[in-house]
Amino acid sequence: MNSSWLSESPPHKPADMQWEKLKPPEPDDRMCCCECDGYRCGCSCDGEDLDEAFNRWLKSRQIRSGCQPAALGAMIDHLEISMIPVLVLLPLLLQVAALHYLLAIIILTSLPGLVLWYYYATHRKKRRTLFFLTLSLYSLFYMYYLFITEILPRGDISQGQVCAVTAGMIFTVISLIHTKRGPGMVATSLNEAQNHSQEANRDPTYVYGSVQSEASSLGNVTELQMTKEALAAKWSRCPVCKIMRPPRAGHCRTCGSCVLRMDHHCIWINSCVGQANHRSFLLTICVFVVTSVYGISLVLCSLCPRQYLMTALFYCPAVYSQSSTALCFTCAWYSSIVTGGLLYLLVVQVLNISFNVTERESLLALRNKTGQSRLWGLVTDTGEYSRGFSQNWIEFLTMPDASVSPPSTFTDLV
Repeated sequence: MNSSWLSESPPHKPADMQWEKLKPPEPDDRMCCCECDGYRCGCSCDGEDLDEAFNRWLKSRQIRSGCQPAALGAMIDHLEISMIPVLVLLPLLLQVAALHYLLAIIILTSLPGLVLWYYYATHRKKRRTLFFLTLSLYSLFYMYYLFITEILPRGDISQGQVCAVTAGMIFTVISLIHTKRGPGMVATSLNEAQNHSQEANRDPTYVYGSVQSEASSLGNVTELQMTKEALAAKWSRCPVCKIMRPPRAGHCRTCGSCVLRMDHHCIWINSCVGQANHRSFLLTICVFVVTSVYGISLVLCSLCPRQYLMTALFYCPAVYSQSSTALCFTCAWYSSIVTGGLLYLLVVQVLNISFNVTERESLLALRNKTGQSRLWGLVTDTGEYSRGFSQNWIEFLTMPDASVSPPSTFTDLV
């Protein structure tokens, strides 16, 4: 054997790394093309793999061209090429549905199932995704585009009505951005304050001395109040984060962190709904529902002026005489379906706030059979935190908003 070949042999790797490299896949696991070392961007066997390969390709091109802005880098990190077919097919499906009312019934009823099927087919492994947020914003702006280009030229809409619809849409986007600033994560300072709670119980001076000075050093009065409440409340230990969290806080498996007064993780905004953004989340839904209902009524009054508003959505025979009016009528139905779903969510949120129960607490109460179902199953009354209708709403309206949360960056808003 040649000694020079032995001298040029690669360095020895650990045994566990060699075993992981040579270990065969499980019988149910398919070999992915991204496991090959030949081409690092050649991964296209799955929608998620295609997204990652496309992002790696964009990053490599940006690195070659030089430094890039932070906003552009955040957009590239969250870009999903698998969204392109959905954004292209949605207007096409609405165009096909506008050809005949039977096609409209078939397409509009099967559209939610098609969206969910495509989502699970391309994003089944992804925790956080911009799929639903991109789809909702795209639908919002597409409906507004049709309103400006098809309904406004008909001359039935006044300038004040156009300004009202435009203001509602802008207010919805601004409220959504405010909601995306953060749900309110369990802060490290609160965790440290809870670790000192045993000493605080033994020494009353310590409660109003060192703990108060520690919180005041942070320069946050709200955090001081939360620290005082934390010392008297019953905290629990998160089995995942391994930190102490206050009552009503919950761990989000999607975000990977504990959220203060966690309500639920909303896939439509790609963020959790918690103590810091629950009020702005409710405001976003309210503004969108009101704007959507008002816009749909304007469209129906313009397309079917001789019909009553309540019956125009179900019967408007002359609307299919032109392709433009048929498309607007189909989009009015599409908007009505989306608005109906958000109206149901709004009703559930209002009832939960009235009973001072979060969606997470409601699900846990149903699972543990510790709550009572009220109002035909729309709300679960746990009776643990409820202090009456007015007091529950006062507590909700006076919760800290996103302004007391840590400063958010552009990446957090995405």
